[in-house]
Amino acid sequence: MTRPRRTGPPLDGGVFDGWMPDGVVFDCDGLLVDTEPCWSVAESELFARRGLPFGVEQKRLLIGKSLAAAGAVLEEAFGEPGQAAAIGAELEALVAEVIADQAQPMPGARTVVDLTAARVPVAVASNSSRRLLDLALRRGSFADTFTVSIAADEVGHPKPAPDLYLEACTRLGIAPARGLAFEDSLTGMRAAVAAGLRLVSVPTLTQPGLPGDWILPSLDHASLIDWITAWPTTGHVSTRDRAAGQETSHCHHAGVMDDQRDPITEFGERGR
Repeated sequence: MTRPRRTGPPLDGGVFDGWMPDGVVFDCDGLLVDTEPCWSVAESELFARRGLPFGVEQKRLLIGKSLAAAGAVLEEAFGEPGQAAAIGAELEALVAEVIADQAQPMPGARTVVDLTAARVPVAVASNSSRRLLDLALRRGSFADTFTVSIAADEVGHPKPAPDLYLEACTRLGIAPARGLAFEDSLTGMRAAVAAGLRLVSVPTLTQPGLPGDWILPSLDHASLIDWITAWPTTGHVSTRDRAAGQETSHCHHAGVMDDQRDPITEFGERGR
């Protein structure tokens, strides 16, 4: 689909040079829903049960890992060979309890998703299991937003492999080169780039050399919201509109978050 270019200064600062996507794929954890504190509470408990400390270094062992990959790392860290699956299941149970009780949508997430879904097809692709992804989407009030929803245990290889993004593009009916990804972790960013999508990075933790066409401090960013608002609607009807039978509700834009979260006080990032 060829989309018209708008006149006047580019709202994205020229990052995309007039390019607009045919579909958008969102990460979930740490991007749409603030589940990262939930994961770190669960991880801390997992370490505490074994009399081990949990801090920045331990958190970095788990950043970006799927449950299966985290289990493999932790069986070595805990000195429990052959127990990767059991440790992963223990972690999943702990995380599920905390997410169901505490997770909240990230600032700007509702606005960006609603604006995007009113203009192009949208999907969510997560490195979490189906169980945890569904919990997070319900807690963030996104349960009815995405007709395309893919979890790590539903593809051959989770992020940083491109499988999740390639499957999302296939289900959306778009070429990866015509897709736009939103990610918060290096693991997810690498997956999106490997799949060939354009990328808006909203890093939970900043570091040099992060991939992304556009790197922003928050989804709640005026330029991002203005850029998406300028996309033509082209008659697309979002899932949310279709279900409600009315116009999409746009949340209030609350402004730009200039600060970054500390990996311990805000419990780091995972990028599922």
